[in-house]
Amino acid sequence: MRFRHRLRRRMSFGYSYWGLRLRAAVVTAGVLVFCVCMFGQNKPTSSSADPKNSSPATLPQDEHSGLTISVDPYTEEARTKDKFGKANPHDVGVLPVEVFLRNDTDQMMRLNLETIQLEVILRNGVRQEVDWMRAEEVANLIAHPTGSAQPQQKRLPLPLNFGDKKTEKLAAVLRPLTLDADIIPPKTTIHGFLYFNVSHEFSVVGKSSLYVPDVTIAPSNDPLVYFEVPLRNAAAE
Repeated sequence: MRFRHRLRRRMSFGYSYWGLRLRAAVVTAGVLVFCVCMFGQNKPTSSSADPKNSSPATLPQDEHSGLTISVDPYTEEARTKDKFGKANPHDVGVLPVEVFLRNDTDQMMRLNLETIQLEVILRNGVRQEVDWMRAEEVANLIAHPTGSAQPQQKRLPLPLNFGDKKTEKLAAVLRPLTLDADIIPPKTTIHGFLYFNVSHEFSVVGKSSLYVPDVTIAPSNDPLVYFEVPLRNAAAE
């Protein structure tokens, strides 16, 4: 500090003046760059600016009471592989369904994830309800494959092999993609995947629907009429 003070005292007035101007310009430019960077980082996404953009209009959907539920079933192996990589549910006959929930109202909504099911019409015309699988269950099935003759009616009663590094590594890929929020804020879209074990019978998708029976308005807990979204998909029809 003393050295810098002595140096300034030896400068002529003209040199000091232009030096100060140059320093001020550099500081100003630095502030502008900082502001631009901060604005770029905090710029709202398309989903927050316009929630309707989060759910493509071409997807199958059911809409009423200000809530729109859309679905995107991943039936193609290549597409699923591209999305999930080594944690590919398709390899073990599990169907990933991306679910979009768009709340266009000014009220918060609450979703009961536990009661969501895939309603499947089998080849013999029998209707069957399939519960979704948790990310850990899917990861366990991929790490330790098992077989079944028909879609699983209940969540798999498999031992989850806690401490199994392979299972945990696959679960770490699946968890961030999984639908795990039960609150839908006003004017907001949430989305994520639910996984259904269809035992490699992906052709049933064309005759299946996502059944969402329990959605309420918070905090009054007023229930909405159930939602039923058909999983129409060109590859499955």
